Amino acid sequence: MLFSKLTRYFEKLEQTSSRLALIDILAELFSKVKSSEIAKVVYLIQGRVAPFYEPIEIGMSEKLVAESIARAFGVKREEVLKEYGKVGDLGKITERLSSKFKVQSSKLRVEDVFNILAEIAGTTGEGTVEKKLNFLSELLKKVDPVSAKHLVRIPLGASRLGIGDPTVLDGFSLAKLGDRKNRKELEGAYNKTSDLGLIAETLWNRGIQGVRELDVTVGRPIRPQLAERLPDPKAVLEKFNGEAHIQQKFDGFRVQIHKKGDEIRLFSRNLEETTLMFPDIIEGARRQVKAKTAILDSEALAFNPESDEFLPFQETTKRRRKYGIVEMAKSLPLKAFVFDIMYLNGKSLIDLPLKGRIKKLEEVISGKEILIPQPGEITGSVERMNELFNDALTKGLEGLVVKRPDSKYEAGARNFNWVKLKRHSAGELKDTIDCVILGYIFGRGKRSEFGAGALLVGVYDESQDEFVTVSKIGTGLTDEEWREIHKRADKIKVDHKPARVNSILTPSVWIEPEIVIEVLADEITRSPVHTAGKEGSEPGYALRFPRLVKFRGSDKRAEDATTVKELIEMHGQQFKR
Repeated sequence: MLFSKLTRYFEKLEQTSSRLALIDILAELFSKVKSSEIAKVVYLIQGRVAPFYEPIEIGMSEKLVAESIARAFGVKREEVLKEYGKVGDLGKITERLSSKFKVQSSKLRVEDVFNILAEIAGTTGEGTVEKKLNFLSELLKKVDPVSAKHLVRIPLGASRLGIGDPTVLDGFSLAKLGDRKNRKELEGAYNKTSDLGLIAETLWNRGIQGVRELDVTVGRPIRPQLAERLPDPKAVLEKFNGEAHIQQKFDGFRVQIHKKGDEIRLFSRNLEETTLMFPDIIEGARRQVKAKTAILDSEALAFNPESDEFLPFQETTKRRRKYGIVEMAKSLPLKAFVFDIMYLNGKSLIDLPLKGRIKKLEEVISGKEILIPQPGEITGSVERMNELFNDALTKGLEGLVVKRPDSKYEAGARNFNWVKLKRHSAGELKDTIDCVILGYIFGRGKRSEFGAGALLVGVYDESQDEFVTVSKIGTGLTDEEWREIHKRADKIKVDHKPARVNSILTPSVWIEPEIVIEVLADEITRSPVHTAGKEGSEPGYALRFPRLVKFRGSDKRAEDATTVKELIEMHGQQFKR
């Protein structure tokens, strides 16, 4: 496929405001792509040259991309950056500059462009910056204006296509299986492999049977299982038929540990590789995991060796860094609480009941120096669950995670096989809610200097793969946080409502749904102006007196935010109380 043909589809995707239209456009595109190209096309749609979990970044900042644009079209970098300050999109600036040149069509194929971008990503050593600048500027000279616009957005990670993983899977299903309803099997394989390019390549070459045969592999992260909410221990035991497996709930980083001999790789809950950030966990895995190959699920917390106590999430986040890693590991060491095992010595354990996995976990981890196994305990007593819950709170932990003893590890699932019980206060919701910022409203008075005065936020509707509004938030942020949110939001602002956003309200500025914040509110109410859970003439659900607790940072994807289903269940629990 010609790269220019692919970018015409990118243009259609960018301009649509309907998710169903996105699926139709993707299906049409995929139906025209050969099996040898499909993985590359999928990665380019994601703005990548590899799956998300591979630490392969093109590694070009806005200033470097601006320099490449300047070289390609014979202008000064300062001129490009000045225009960027006004427009906020280097893609549009590139399109305008490119249109003054003669290239109106290009014979470059997708594979040609992909390979050059991959070469930019792989360039290291002396003269790296200069080589990357030349690669990109030469490429820009050879493509047409529309292609140039979308090309420069790839190294910036700002594709602006607004496409979620389920929407891509819908496109595969419609293109190759004839119906979106067949997505479930593709999704199951994706949850085990975390690689949309692999799913596509397998489907194109080996059909649905080949996809069914894809399984868990060391080195490819499994999409983590997530927990639902229930109000109290009594409700949990009723749901679980009288018996539950109890583990403590830690407020840290989800770390998936992959071991293959002495090679250790670590992945976050959003599939990002974090291996280089946590040398202490690597050392712990090498010393303590008595297996040739293993995949473990854990939560990492910062630990103060002087006071022998675990530190809050805000302190733990200081360990997510690219520089000064060794020094920080010494001053702020981590402990990884290992609560599950999904693979051992060449065999997947995800279909083994929890009881069996916990037994394997206890056999595999030796000692408690850095990796601390969490076998938990099984009980059918409300009193014992309350006792364990209070004990967790006295240790400064969030509460408990309660699981069905006979449940499998369901990669990527959020269901009632896992339930979280967290602290709550009278008159407030039982739990905080993870919301996604969808846009902001211009500030007035003092807030006018910050650019943003209120945030339009939403939650995730899994069934529709879209984000629906739940509140406007104007409290809980410091002056510095208002400035920061404006700065971050402007990098992902768009000129029309994103296709995967369902909103009655219109903010001053729309942004791509990427930034996750933790919100506390007094209660959940019904509202005709919000779209969370809204059906027909029935009102939706909204947060009353919401305030920001903290930014989630990069440890949580927008699709991992609170779901509409969870919000409705929380509303029901609140009503019962």
